[in-house]
Order: sequence, then structure tokens, then C-alpha cells
Amino acid sequence: MTNRLQGRHVLVTGAGGGIGLAIAEACLLEGARCTLVDRAPAPPDGVAVLQRVHPKQVVYLPADVTDAHSVAHLLEAAQAAGGPVHTLVNNAAVFDMAPLLDSDEASFDRLFAVNVKGLFFVMQRVLQHMVDHGAPGCSVINMASQAGRRGEALVSHYCATKAAVISYTQSAALAMAPHGIRVNAISPGVVDTPMWDQVDALFARHEGLQPGEKKRLVGLEVPLGRMGVPAEIADAAVFLASDEARYITAQTLNVDGGNVMS
Repeated sequence: MTNRLQGRHVLVTGAGGGIGLAIAEACLLEGARCTLVDRAPAPPDGVAVLQRVHPKQVVYLPADVTDAHSVAHLLEAAQAAGGPVHTLVNNAAVFDMAPLLDSDEASFDRLFAVNVKGLFFVMQRVLQHMVDHGAPGCSVINMASQAGRRGEALVSHYCATKAAVISYTQSAALAMAPHGIRVNAISPGVVDTPMWDQVDALFARHEGLQPGEKKRLVGLEVPLGRMGVPAEIADAAVFLASDEARYITAQTLNVDGGNVMS
């Protein structure tokens, strides 16, 4: 603990588990106040634990990032609970996959609604809030993916949504630079989270693999020889939120064990 985020208010979407929860925990250990957001009406188990450990630093708010009214209420409640927001970690996302010729409109709509529309309008509203309040050291961290760096035959919609995240990050960074607000993204590779168990099951169905086989193979294919863990993504998020990254904006940081070189 180095108090790199002391006195700052961090808003994390998709904070119920996995990477979002790990980022929240890392920010709390660095002294931040955290508003944690997910879809569940009550705090998920991991968030409840953080509330018990950090009762004065953690607020949980349920919200649907695809609904404009829900997002507006979320920001009002977050500000009332923790003051002006200094950092947004835009992490809420969903995953699906199918062969290209079998991919349907319902999957397309769901993925773009959460991963692109939800991300953009949460970012837009929080950025307006940051401009209005003029708090120092403000930044946005969007969660992209190595899937946004390339196409994948079975994952076309998800890849496209994450490519959009990278593009929106660049555009927002340029728009916010005159206000001194930084906008960056993190591009995780394969990370061992509960979501990857769902991904593994989908690959097993579409590629005829045994359960667990895809997860094992993708870990072996990483140049560093293993899947990442959520804490490694959280370390990158703390860095980008801190003053150590004060001259970094419009970037998408690969945290993927060497899977993507850029």
C-alpha cells in the first residue's frame, strides 16, 4: 500500500467479480473511495466482503449500463455517497460466440448494447461530470481486450465491440485533453476469471473439445506460459489511475503475457 489513490473516488462498473472486483480491491488498498456497480439488486458476495473490510470506503449501487435513466441515477447516487468522481473504470461487459454464418441478431444487439452503447454513455456522462466539477487528476479507464486487436472466427461480435472500445478511447482522449482529463484502456489477454469458465464451455461446444481443454490450451499459448490473473489487470488499472500515468492518454495498454505486440 502506497496511498497512490488517497482521497480519490473511483467508480467501477461490472464490479461484482473477476477483474472488476480485483480492481476495486486494489484501489481500496491504495486509499481510494469506491462506488462499485453491477446488475444484482444486492451486493454480490465479493463486494459484500469489501464492504465489511472497508465500511467507510465502499458503496454498492445496482445499475443497468444500457439504460440511460439508470446511468443518470447511478452517477447522482455515486456523487452523493462519495463526492466527485476522479476515476471511472468502465468494466461492465458480456460475452457470446457463434460461427459467423450462425450468428444472430439477438446476440449482436446484446453485445453491442452492453459493451459499446453502455460503455460509451457511461463514459460520456462521467466525463461531463468531471468537466463540470474540475477535480484534479481525473481519468477514465475503459476495459478493452486482445479480442479488439484482431478478428476471431467464432467471436466476431465480441471482437468488434472491443475494437470499438479502443476507438472510443482514442476519440474521447483527444476530446478531453483540453480539460486535462486522461482516457486510456486496458487490453487484457486470457485471464483466469469465472467468465472464462463460461467461455471455455462455449468453445467446448463449438470446437468439440472436452471441458477445460480450451482454457488449458490458451494458457499454454501465451508467451509467458500461463493465463493472467485479475490482480495483474488491477495493477495496471491502479497505475493508469495514479499520477504516475499523468502523461499517458489515448493509449490501450496490453496486459496479456505477450499475446499481442504493439
